[in-house]
Amino acid sequence: MQSSQKPLYMIIMEDLKEKILTGHYKEEEQLPTEVELAEQSGVSRITSKRALIELEREGLIYRKRGSGSYVKKQEPKHAFEGGAASTAAPIISMVLPYMATSELDFIKGATDYLDSKGYYLSIHNSNWSSEREREFLLRIPKNGSAGIILYPMSTNSNIDLLNMLYWNDYPLVMIDQYADSLPVTSVVSDNVKGGYMTAKHLLDLGHERIAFISSISIDFRSTVRDRYQGYCKALRDHGLPIDPELVITDFYREADKDANAFYPKLVAKAMELGVTAIQAEHDHLAVELLRSAIGLGIDVPGQLSIAGFDNHMISSLVEVPLTTVAQDYSEIGRKAAELIASRIEERGRPGERALVPVRLIERASTSAIATHVSEQQQT
Repeated sequence: MQSSQKPLYMIIMEDLKEKILTGHYKEEEQLPTEVELAEQSGVSRITSKRALIELEREGLIYRKRGSGSYVKKQEPKHAFEGGAASTAAPIISMVLPYMATSELDFIKGATDYLDSKGYYLSIHNSNWSSEREREFLLRIPKNGSAGIILYPMSTNSNIDLLNMLYWNDYPLVMIDQYADSLPVTSVVSDNVKGGYMTAKHLLDLGHERIAFISSISIDFRSTVRDRYQGYCKALRDHGLPIDPELVITDFYREADKDANAFYPKLVAKAMELGVTAIQAEHDHLAVELLRSAIGLGIDVPGQLSIAGFDNHMISSLVEVPLTTVAQDYSEIGRKAAELIASRIEERGRPGERALVPVRLIERASTSAIATHVSEQQQT
């Protein structure tokens, strides 16, 4: 199965379809559950669910909430020729840059709402490729999808197509990011507040030399820009200037070449600049910096406090549990589904930006600035 070039959900769907049409599964007979199909095929539950959704779209099965999927009484053959039956429920497509824990929460939040409204959700993975994202934005509307929920690769990617979809009044909602130049409806975490809370937490602990570190440029994603804005606002509110030496960004290409060598040098550079705390763009970067600091013999948080963003699973499992900011991914998905359904049912609605609250989680990676460190700074 894994060697086929077809998507895994399609392989499962076609196998079940053949068994239905050949009588292996008879009318009103229950099919294996999503969990059983996932275990049998060695795939995720999301993949097995997608296969069952596609079978339901074709009118071959029907699904009972809390019970399972059953073979539907077959209509005359012509009712299925050319694809889905004309009575099929509308599909909303979600385009994601990758698949991880947070993305599954986006999907769950959206699915829970859309199921209640009679919509289906199809999932597409751009795999961090702007070209593949572009292909989806071109193809999905042509294939009859009623709307798109887009988690863009970057704030600046495929702006021309987003303009086209917007001005053609095609239902579109962005999640995680927003485009300043285009009034497309978006659902995002309150990243400014998250950036502010993180910086304020470090400032309240006595830190003044706080570095803002991001592997990408500040303008590449609105998420990073907003977190940086929160960092800057917190420093200003505490009467501190923004020191350009302490804003370190746009190094992912260099880091990708040799992360084991790059990150220790970055931490060493920060320490030479008198940094006592680091506010990282996201948790994975914060973990790289934390582990590099420990490798250099730097005490975290005694000599260096480090905070991340996202509350990724790794943040609580790393050697020194990470202070971070939690996003409500499920609520982002649910709100995006609510807004895309509204745009489908009421064309011409003005664009809007929905902010989802975030919360600071304090863990062991941050602490009050050590007395001897503070004295060294003063001298």
